[in-house]
Amino acid sequence: MTGQSEYSVSRRRMVEEQLRPRGIHDPHVLRIMEAVPRHLFVDPTFAGRAYSDHALPIGQEQTISQPYIVALMTQALELTGDEKVLEIGTGSGYQTAILAELADRVFTIERIPSIGHQAKERLTAMGYSTIVFRISDGTVGWKEMAPFDRVIVTAGAPKIPAFLDEQLRIGGTCVVPVGDPSNQNLVRITRAEDGLREEVLCSCTFVPLIGREGWSQGEPG
Repeated sequence: MTGQSEYSVSRRRMVEEQLRPRGIHDPHVLRIMEAVPRHLFVDPTFAGRAYSDHALPIGQEQTISQPYIVALMTQALELTGDEKVLEIGTGSGYQTAILAELADRVFTIERIPSIGHQAKERLTAMGYSTIVFRISDGTVGWKEMAPFDRVIVTAGAPKIPAFLDEQLRIGGTCVVPVGDPSNQNLVRITRAEDGLREEVLCSCTFVPLIGREGWSQGEPG
């Protein structure tokens, strides 16, 4: 069996053993999770663990989220293929790739230059052409490109992002982990005419969201 076919089997097993039994039912999400080569988004030393039910380090004290959380957040966005999506926290680029497969355009922000540049090089080499990259403070959003149909935040925020009031389209959805540095709730937010409506999806633990409207550098702990 070749290495590539081994990874194909691992992805199929990931979908059947980690995702379906835990409530991931969107056929488009399941199809893309089985197709995108997650092992290419981690250091080669971790490639053998790429499809395990764990987050993995990607350097600079950042992580690539476990497959279930990636699938859950993606499913919660209810993408149909026409959306303009803002991603806060590019990280390895894996979640970015999943979004790009399911949405029309993805605008992604990473605060750490080395991680952001590496993700851009990786995704460009893989042929993704509908992603716009930025190195900046994601806690304030991307005003110049707003409004967005969907927003996803891939780091733990101390509060609901204030920029949603202006940058999330009426009827749009945001998925964001909110809480203290060691434990958060994954919250789905819908912007209605009369304000933001919140729904808690599950408890979770993400690296802290650093920035002007997030945690200060070195503050969590």
